[in-house]
Amino acid sequence: MKYRRYQNLTALIVGLLFAAGLAVSGMTQPQKIINFLTLGPDWDPSLLFVMIGALGVHLVTYPLIRRRRSPLLDTMWHVPTRQDLSPRLIGGSALFGLGWGLAGYCPGPAVTSLASGDLRALAFVFAMVTGMLLFKKTEPLMKLKG
Repeated sequence: MKYRRYQNLTALIVGLLFAAGLAVSGMTQPQKIINFLTLGPDWDPSLLFVMIGALGVHLVTYPLIRRRRSPLLDTMWHVPTRQDLSPRLIGGSALFGLGWGLAGYCPGPAVTSLASGDLRALAFVFAMVTGMLLFKKTEPLMKLKG
């Protein structure tokens, strides 16, 4: 594929930019996330501002980007078409939310936090990867469809 080299380089650059944004906004600090998710006197709205900023960028750029016949580095769009709520989607969302609420990490910030040497981030990423591998091995046995 003629775009493969550029896709990987672009993914690396975008990933580094995303990691820098997470670090600058403080979203790699689990306590900021936990303080956002816990309503009370210590409530921290900074995650809300990060979400609003991301939503604003998306609302402006997505319609412009989708006007193109194909992405810059591929020959066709790969956009999901399913719109139903499957048990897998609901279960995965619940598991994601539980992990995020208990640990204060979601996957991006956790991987970014590995650079800090924080053992909590290492433990989270280890548990996350272990869960992914277990799912990959057990999914065929469960015959999950949807």
